Amino acid sequence: MLQKGISTAIMTVLIGFIFSILIQSKEVMNSVLFSFSIWKNNIFPSLFPFFLLSELLIQYGFVEFLSELLKPFMNIVFRISSKTAFIFVMSTISGFPSNAKYTKALLEEGKITDQEATKILLFTHFSNPLFILGTVSITFLGNREVGLLILLCHYLTNLILGVLFRNYHPSSKENCKVSFRKALDQMHQVRIHQKESFPTIFTNALNHSIQTLLFILGVTTAFLILTTLTLKQLPIPEVLKSVCNGMIEMTQGLKYISLLNIPLKLKGVLTVMILSFGGFSVHMQLIGILSKSKIKYFPYLTSRLLHALIASLLFFFSFEFFMP
Repeated sequence: MLQKGISTAIMTVLIGFIFSILIQSKEVMNSVLFSFSIWKNNIFPSLFPFFLLSELLIQYGFVEFLSELLKPFMNIVFRISSKTAFIFVMSTISGFPSNAKYTKALLEEGKITDQEATKILLFTHFSNPLFILGTVSITFLGNREVGLLILLCHYLTNLILGVLFRNYHPSSKENCKVSFRKALDQMHQVRIHQKESFPTIFTNALNHSIQTLLFILGVTTAFLILTTLTLKQLPIPEVLKSVCNGMIEMTQGLKYISLLNIPLKLKGVLTVMILSFGGFSVHMQLIGILSKSKIKYFPYLTSRLLHALIASLLFFFSFEFFMP
């Protein structure tokens, strides 16, 4: 009876959403168009080059090259395999959910374990720097200095989390003596033992990149429609409604926060908090990309909550020192 009740409830909710979409068709259409605009103007141009190049770099030995050079940093500071250095470095440049894409690629290549994959995701949740310094600071908040402080607090907290979680599934200790010649040799060995031709590698990388980006578009659109059908109807204060929007779909929430009639300091706190949590839309993208792995979601969720808390506190207490 319980299972039948759950099935009935699920069907009732889905039918309810169908009627809501028909009733609020204009609002839903605007949400879909806004989602496509985000994807076309921000997500696709910022992630596609990195998605494509990262797969080529992995196939031609850049993981081995980078892991040799960054062994002391990854193995001593974070107590994790130096092979994850590729995920860390590329994620700082391209932003989430690319960390999941790179993690999946290294998992499939057998370069890292499920435990190492779970751990590296805890502190590679970087928002794209161009998104923070462009869309967030200039378009939304209209203040470049605030954007720089948000970027600093958001990125610094990832390093703090890496240290806090260093004893979580620690990897075996490596010989941390760095050799540039050895790094080049390892990269060369991967390239010369590559069995597939460049056209095949390039085509596969292109297909994987486009599929991932389309998946991100679908998840973002679904969550924007969800917020449109639910949160707009709730009789709650605009500040709380904006935060809830951001916790579900990040970009829309950040836009709403920028429109609130509140002090710039509070806008910055809420912005860095939502960026560091990422929104459940980003979480769902990560889960979807890594769906066939044994990576656990709860540690990632815990780290995102800590990320949001620590980054917002850093911003709050450093605001007066950085702002004129």
